[in-house]
Amino acid sequence: MLNSKRIIFATGGTGGHVNPALAVAALVRERCPDARIIFVGTAEKIESRLVPAAGFELRTIEMSGFSRKVNIKGIKRNVDTALKVIKANSVLKKLFDEFKPDAVIGFGGYVSGPVLRMAQKMGIPTAIHEQNAYPGVANKAVAKKAACVMLTVEKAGERFKTKAPMVNTGLPIRPDLMKTTKEESRKKLKLDSRPLVLSMGGSLGAKAVNEAVAELIIKKHKAADTYFIHATGRNTEEFVEKLKKGGVDLESEDHVVVKEYIDDMATYLNAADIVISRAGASSLSEIQALGKASILIPSPNVAENHQFHNANALVEKGAALMIEEKELSGEALTKAVDSLINDEDKRKSLEENAKKMAVYDSADRIYNCIVKMVNK
Repeated sequence: MLNSKRIIFATGGTGGHVNPALAVAALVRERCPDARIIFVGTAEKIESRLVPAAGFELRTIEMSGFSRKVNIKGIKRNVDTALKVIKANSVLKKLFDEFKPDAVIGFGGYVSGPVLRMAQKMGIPTAIHEQNAYPGVANKAVAKKAACVMLTVEKAGERFKTKAPMVNTGLPIRPDLMKTTKEESRKKLKLDSRPLVLSMGGSLGAKAVNEAVAELIIKKHKAADTYFIHATGRNTEEFVEKLKKGGVDLESEDHVVVKEYIDDMATYLNAADIVISRAGASSLSEIQALGKASILIPSPNVAENHQFHNANALVEKGAALMIEEKELSGEALTKAVDSLINDEDKRKSLEENAKKMAVYDSADRIYNCIVKMVNK
């Protein structure tokens, strides 16, 4: 048990890093009300909003990621980051001396590395949770001295050089995702029996994805035999304009819906028959949990090209289709969508295989790893 234990969660940058950590922290609080929990993140990123909203204390450090580009801009960024690390080390040592944590758990984001390195330097037990199929440089470095390495994708374990036990825990998903059904969600969205293609360009509005989805809708909208709901991210006006030029009338064609963001993702994802998405770890965990047929378009603009490896982990299990961005076009995407709409057996196979990959007790597994580490 973790009663009276003191635990630090280090994470930040994106909801994909922060939300799983919050899910585990909430489980610790529920089972061990006497445990003391602190998060370490930054004051500028999403953790500054999500962590206090969940009722947890957040301590902040200034941190940024290192650049791998060998140019003036990259060198300046690396100097700036190095100075932030030196300053952060002083802040972290003071925090650890004061709080006296029994364990420090890293859930990713560039804030996680410096926190775990300082904890290891001070002899505090650490564990990391790797979300991606291809681990980042920082996680591989701190894994060497970690007490436990927790994996979302089992294959990622092949890329760690550590004596620490590696445990396939999966990634905690938002609780509301499993509290509704496909039938309830479709009724809520007022959908009939036509298939729903749900697509997302990411919060920043991936231009390549938006352009391909626009072409897909333009090619298929006249038949009115499929629902399309697309979340554009920031570039909504540009997307809508392209549809209009392609002859799509959003006011009269109620089977085509364009949104900037989807707030009620549990409803929309449950209602979908086919999902077109990037290949971030959280998105894939949700697709697997609900057993959705998906067409994955990995972002090429991420460290270690980890989204390709995330997507490929599903493709190798027959659990998803993948189109790399360099091969993405409206024609390629339409062909992939049609192959799933017209072949129910193929779609069902993807759904079943995706569901087989899901881990539904991820938070429990992570909790058990922490308990084992702390009570060792």
